[in-house]
Parts: sequence; structure tokens; C-alpha cells
Amino acid sequence: MAADDIKYTIGKQLLRAATSVGANYRAACRARSTAEFIAKLGICEEEADECTFWIEILTEAGYENPKLKAFWKEADELTSIFVSTIKSSRAKLKVKKG
Repeated sequence: MAADDIKYTIGKQLLRAATSVGANYRAACRARSTAEFIAKLGICEEEADECTFWIEILTEAGYENPKLKAFWKEADELTSIFVSTIKSSRAKLKVKKG
């Protein structure tokens, strides 16, 4: 497989993960329960983290693009936000049930 084919394939994976974050966040905002909200945000967390993975692979493969660093930072920040929101939502859910 040629280097351009590898970059294209990884780029497609990155695009899939990135668009999944947005789609699942929208679904989380429309959740019918706190448990469903937490589950959808969990998918967002996984997909945002996957974005950082693909960006790291592209970077390590020597793909030079000035936007990659900004994309990595944003994906990392989103992952942190999702983790924090999931933790606080779980705590609220425990209080509500408890």
C-alpha cells in the first residue's frame, strides 16, 4: 500500500470518528433519560479519543499539516469535557436514585 493510500485511509477513519462525535452529541442532547444521556456521551468520549489516536498516527507517519495540532488539541479537550460531564451526570443519577 502506497503512503498516499495509507494517509487517505487513516484520513477517512478520522473523518468517521469526528463526525460520529457530532452525531452522538446531538443524540445525547435529545436523550430521554439521564442513563441514555450518559450512554451517548460515552460514545462521544470514545470517538473523540479515537480522533486523537488517528491524528497521532498521521503525525508519527510524517504527515505534515499545520491544522493537525489544533485538531488534536480540540479532540483532546472534547474528550476531557465528555469525561467530566459523564462523571458529574453519574453522580447526579446516584443522588436521584439514592
